[in-house]
Amino acid sequence: MSPWQRWWLLAFGVVWTLPNSLIGAIAGVVAMPFGARPKFHKGDLALVFHGFPLGPGGAMTLGNVMLSTHTDLETLCTTYAHRAGWCVQPKTRIGDHERAHVLQYMALGPLFLPLYLLFGGVSVRNCFERAADRYALTGRGWWPWLKVNSKAAIVRIGDTRTR
Repeated sequence: MSPWQRWWLLAFGVVWTLPNSLIGAIAGVVAMPFGARPKFHKGDLALVFHGFPLGPGGAMTLGNVMLSTHTDLETLCTTYAHRAGWCVQPKTRIGDHERAHVLQYMALGPLFLPLYLLFGGVSVRNCFERAADRYALTGRGWWPWLKVNSKAAIVRIGDTRTR
């Protein structure tokens, strides 16, 4: 893919998920008097509100906006599968996990939230969360409908070639 094609694809994704991003931006702006601080993270393709004062801890993504209770995106967190006792995995950078959600939002736009809730919401059983954990662990595989073959290579469903 040429740099121009990549740029247009990213621009389309930003516009496609704009309704979700607006919800996140409004939540971030409302939280600013209570300590949230906005900062654009180019590598994460997101406006991040650090020190978001609400919620149990961690981060949440809405479009190209991340709401993080932490002071930065370097905070380590456990994967959903590890937390559920399904396996033992190393901790991951919370920013990498949330970046996967940004990419999911950019691909699915306004369909993301209904699909996310349909597939289980905040849960280890949700394919969106498992994909975000996979991406945080490997740097690949943010798309929720991928399967992992026995050699731990990520493959698109229906594709027999390893990547």
